[in-house]
Amino acid sequence: MGTRSDQDLFNAITGGGPAVGKSALMPPWRGVIDDELAWALVRHLRKLSRTEGGAGGVVPAAAKEAAPAAQPQAAPQQPAQPQPAAPPAPAVAPGPMDVVAPPPPAKVKRNFPEGKLREFEIRVEEREIEVAPGFRAKVWAFNGQVSGPLIHVRQGDEVKVRFVNLSSMEHTIHWHGMHQQGTWQSDGVPGVTQQPVPPGGSFLYHFIATRPGTLWYHCHVNVAEHIAIRGMWGPLIVDPLEPTPLEKEVTKDAILMFSGWNSQLADRFGVGGHPTELRDYFSINGKSFPLTQPLRVREGDVVRLRLIGAGANAAFHLHGHDVLVTHKDGLPLESPYWADVVRLEEGERIDVIVRMDNPGIWMTHDHVDGHVTNSGKDMGGSMLIFEYEGIEKPDWYVWKDKPYDPNFYYSESLKAGYGLFEHPGFQGAEPGTAR
Repeated sequence: MGTRSDQDLFNAITGGGPAVGKSALMPPWRGVIDDELAWALVRHLRKLSRTEGGAGGVVPAAAKEAAPAAQPQAAPQQPAQPQPAAPPAPAVAPGPMDVVAPPPPAKVKRNFPEGKLREFEIRVEEREIEVAPGFRAKVWAFNGQVSGPLIHVRQGDEVKVRFVNLSSMEHTIHWHGMHQQGTWQSDGVPGVTQQPVPPGGSFLYHFIATRPGTLWYHCHVNVAEHIAIRGMWGPLIVDPLEPTPLEKEVTKDAILMFSGWNSQLADRFGVGGHPTELRDYFSINGKSFPLTQPLRVREGDVVRLRLIGAGANAAFHLHGHDVLVTHKDGLPLESPYWADVVRLEEGERIDVIVRMDNPGIWMTHDHVDGHVTNSGKDMGGSMLIFEYEGIEKPDWYVWKDKPYDPNFYYSESLKAGYGLFEHPGFQGAEPGTAR
């Protein structure tokens, strides 16, 4: 919405996406609503996005007197310690497009007397990200970023998430792995547990985090497009009330979300999802090698890797080490087992523990061969490198002078306590503004 005037929004609402030039399939509502209601929706969108409009575009309401916004800056090499995002502002009186799910039943809450109330806001925004060198994709980004913000809570916490749709298509959020005990209306499935959230609408999800472990959230509208090639996913980590002895040994925690992309459809919203389509880019946390990041460790570290099949399957392989498979879909295995290749299906979560006992520089990659190219170019896709501290890097090393982002795998955010954590390094640009 950052470059749309009030008239642009009115034209898009009444006449469809071509008036805006961002989403060709924005449904025209002329004939369904009158002009008065359309202008009311424009005002509602401004309130939700905290912007004001004019003939030439919009500016944040809080920045009317500020200088023109600067171009987006790259994330700093050594960002400050992550801080939880501010809790959502008090909601305005709900309108016809603002839905509130029923609260959890008292009997479920009583099972978790130490649970805390956690309140968050997630917005879906139209953005564009650089997935690989020379390849950009239009995405529906949770809070403007891909992967989405980390939501980190404790088992038994009461979770309220206000979801605001600032895009031009319908969406929901499904909390994948959460059983929604007594709160089926917060499961996020359109036409089953709720109506999809329209452009300008909102939905308040409300549940108890009864299931611990590595979970995730994603849109459940037209998943073959919204998840598979539009980046609508993020991690939901629920700490267990009683961690296993091995979990207590962990010194470094990391999240890897595997996904795929279709370069033929990346330049426009509202298309894609046919079963015959091929994806030609693959990524971890929204980036393809060499735009991924190293995972830096020390000898003696006990590293937990949370592998999530967000939009693609994978066969995870770390050179120089075996991994101990400890959890499946968030829950601890009765009999953990050692492996050097770990198969991960779409939607599945596998947690592995690695004891860092072999100092060096170690390639880590998806062993599905087509997933380690960028549209056929070798040394791309779902790859990263483990770098032990103290190992000198040769001059020819591919990441010799690479700027380092220690939070690319959410490791810093996971150490920062409970809350919703955004990451500047995952932020996208307004479509059409990236250079």
